[in-house]
Amino acid sequence: MDGSWQNPLPPAARRFLSDLFPGEAAVFAPEETCVFGTDASRRQAIPAAVVRPETEEQVRELLRFAHAERIPILSRGRGTNTVGDCVPTAPGIVVSTARFADILEISEDDFVAVCRPGLVTADLQKALAQKRLFYPPDPASVRFSSLGGNAATCAGGMRALKYGVTRDFILGIRAVLPGGEVIVTGGRTHKNVAGLDLTRLLVGSEGTLAFFTEITAKLLPLPEATATALCAHADPDAALTAAGDVFRAGMLPAAMEFVDRTCLDAVAAITPLPWSGPAGAALLVRLDGSADAVAADLEKLGRVLAERSPLFVHTALDQAGQDALWAVRTMLNQASFRVAPDKISDDVTVPRGALRRVAAGIRAIAARAGLPVLVFGHVGDGNLHVNIMHRADDPAERHTALAAREEILDLALSLRGTLSGEHGVGLSKLPFLDRQIGPTERGLMRRIKAVFDPHGIMNPGKAY
Repeated sequence: MDGSWQNPLPPAARRFLSDLFPGEAAVFAPEETCVFGTDASRRQAIPAAVVRPETEEQVRELLRFAHAERIPILSRGRGTNTVGDCVPTAPGIVVSTARFADILEISEDDFVAVCRPGLVTADLQKALAQKRLFYPPDPASVRFSSLGGNAATCAGGMRALKYGVTRDFILGIRAVLPGGEVIVTGGRTHKNVAGLDLTRLLVGSEGTLAFFTEITAKLLPLPEATATALCAHADPDAALTAAGDVFRAGMLPAAMEFVDRTCLDAVAAITPLPWSGPAGAALLVRLDGSADAVAADLEKLGRVLAERSPLFVHTALDQAGQDALWAVRTMLNQASFRVAPDKISDDVTVPRGALRRVAAGIRAIAARAGLPVLVFGHVGDGNLHVNIMHRADDPAERHTALAAREEILDLALSLRGTLSGEHGVGLSKLPFLDRQIGPTERGLMRRIKAVFDPHGIMNPGKAY
């Protein structure tokens, strides 16, 4: 690090933080804070300080102080988001939830879990499975992203098709406002229509309104059985048509994922695919329920998929066999960097009926740009992930990649879609937001923020 770097916090502020967060719970040196100023978007800025609370009272004192001193506060889970939500837009205090990660309660009678925001979502799911309970949201980062981060961005995942997104499984939130006041929204009942739904407002607010200290999650019974079918087709259009056939047959899978040929080639470079020969695209379908129902649904699914003359259909009922089939999807992130060293990641969503058109349009944009573009994602939701692979150290190639991205976003909007299905807006989508949301609506959002955060200290410059 450059030894000339000057911490923007005055000495009195540093003393306050050191007293409130003793030992290593507060750090100020840039070589220690720099890792907390970046996320999966690969953007970076140096925080003025990083603190690691372990109690709600520490959070309250911090937000009283930051509100009075007008110091930006940036809530941070595990830094897995891809849109720059964790990157400081102004020198401020990053509040890491890594030490604020307990399961406070699991109620088998109420079907709720009460957790601190830093809890890794997969750790919650493992604890629940031992009690035959189920928290369905499963973003791709589920093994290392936090429940609070998932709530802040309203993360989705593959099971959103059948079960819904994070917003649908958060019953209540305890949070601290700038100034230190504690609010409690929602509760632990599975139905609640008293007053405005502040819980759903907070979920997806990207850290711009309040700091979550407790999250009450809705639970379901753990499905008895699961099964997976992997269906390969000669081209993407056939695979997407087959996806529509599944719905027309009256089936609602737990998950239905699409991967195009660019994705398949990338995965094949790091691990053998569960078939031989070329394929233009693949469709992965997961079923869950009782053992008898899953077996019957798998048989029906096989008949439906066979009607489009696939290259093959592989099925699995045991966990190891399913994991082998799902590797085509789960290995994509690491496989993508075999294609090129850098990528622009987007997730656009269109109405289900527009999936074939948006996929064809993205292929045409990729061909014009001369860049490999990985297209995959949650086709049951109309939600496609688009990775534009390129070399960022080549200015011309970077410019081409950015131009292609803008074309893809405009394409999704032209089909009555959205700029983001589950990643949020953060910094990366903000320049394009006025193409989707009008000035009156954005003005309302800013006025709502001002009620929660009068001085604009919570994750400033993000989301809206």
